[in-house]
Amino acid sequence: MLMVTPCTDWYLIFTDIAKGNLPLSASILPLNLILQLTLLPVYLLLFLGVSGSFDFGILIESILFIVVLPFLLVRFFRYILSRNKTNNNDNYNNYNNSENLRTKIFNFFSSTQIIFLALAIFCMFASQGNILLNNLWVLLILLIPMALFFIINFIIGKFISKSFNLNYEDSASLSLTILARNSPIALAIAVTAFLNQALVVLALVISLLIELPVLAIISQILLWIRKKEYKN
Repeated sequence: MLMVTPCTDWYLIFTDIAKGNLPLSASILPLNLILQLTLLPVYLLLFLGVSGSFDFGILIESILFIVVLPFLLVRFFRYILSRNKTNNNDNYNNYNNSENLRTKIFNFFSSTQIIFLALAIFCMFASQGNILLNNLWVLLILLIPMALFFIINFIIGKFISKSFNLNYEDSASLSLTILARNSPIALAIAVTAFLNQALVVLALVISLLIELPVLAIISQILLWIRKKEYKN
């Protein structure tokens, strides 16, 4: 379930870190969310013979908190800044102060987004802490398929990029979009389809511990590739 659910949130953070095409990556977020929620029950039936239903309240809540609310907050924030900029247009000092405030706020969130992401991940698996400590062997089992997944997908992404002559920004966006997974949605499905199966839920939680450092490393690899292969 984890491997067939493309990410709908934090891949944007790593795309930004890797200097990828962030608007392009953001534009496919709703499509990723709709496709995975539509296809997950099919995957459950095909792969595991388990029929499961999905609470569409979770879908609505995800759209509101992941897409709509941030969008509205950003539009409101930009409106306030632009209004302040217009009102102070005749005053050079006030104009500079407004621009400095805007720059500081954007720089703050750009530099601390990885911290907020780590905090969210910590909160997700903290509730399973006791089970995690008592079943560390699950972590070792997950390393093999997840390592294969990241390596093979990264190679496929680079092959597709070269085949279609994608520039670096689009290539980086493609790589991080197909590598990042949506653990929260997979976790919600697991809780519904596999009642009282703590290890199934734990496997999805542990995947977060593996995925975050891997994506951070891949972001740096992409930046290195950018420096070596896209000098011009």
